[in-house]
Amino acid sequence: MSDGKLKLGVMVHLRDDPEAAIRKVADLGLPSCQLGWPPNLTVEQGLEVRRIADDYGVEITTLWASLPGLAVWNFTEGPITIGLVPEPWRAQRVQALEQAARCAAEMGVQSLPTHCGCIPEYPGDPLYQGTVVALKQVMRTCDPLGVQFWFETGQETPITLLRTIQDVGSENLGINLDPANLLLYGKANPVDALDTFGEWVRGVHAKDGEYPTDGNSLGEEKPLGEGKVNFPVLVPKLKSYGFTGALTIEREISGDRQIEDIRRGIELLTPLL
Repeated sequence: MSDGKLKLGVMVHLRDDPEAAIRKVADLGLPSCQLGWPPNLTVEQGLEVRRIADDYGVEITTLWASLPGLAVWNFTEGPITIGLVPEPWRAQRVQALEQAARCAAEMGVQSLPTHCGCIPEYPGDPLYQGTVVALKQVMRTCDPLGVQFWFETGQETPITLLRTIQDVGSENLGINLDPANLLLYGKANPVDALDTFGEWVRGVHAKDGEYPTDGNSLGEEKPLGEGKVNFPVLVPKLKSYGFTGALTIEREISGDRQIEDIRRGIELLTPLL
């Protein structure tokens, strides 16, 4: 932004009613959104969503790519269902990411995040090596289109994420930092994680949460300011690494309570911009 401040946004999902998703952003008085993108939508559908966003004056900062197939968000089934790590789903999910990248390019949206999964710590693990190969294939589509691919944080440790970025080796890679996910999966304190990968952060989900307290279930997501993400420390540290993108509020509930929590999140984040 021209005044040097960060911008705010909100995470919305494109499901049955594209106009309702975009109108939600405008009704909250926010200038931008990350748009959750279902698998296998067409370029034509993407262009229609872009037209609606333009009509409402909403910037789509990124297409957040949902992947086909089963994904179970816990510690027991997550490693075999989430992202590009599980071999049975890998080829189909690479194709979905390539299609989403083509949609993003046609829409003039320059980034494409998703969860890559529980990337193994050991770089000699065949699942790690296969995931890197799959990501290189995705980048063979993204790079010529000028679309960045962003890793959504959560299932992997910060150093594993950094190693994966280095091994894939594209300049169009980045990180969509979800600080709450690092807590929910018990992987890192998000403020400290910036010491490892801060220079790669391109987008942010402003979400809050707590560490897990048992071995099977994720930690609990919380409204902004009620969890363990220290936003008054995190945001200035992001800026120190050169971050200039959007803080995109994500509250993974629905209904009136979600809107109330988002509005409180706007109040909490606005002084930090």
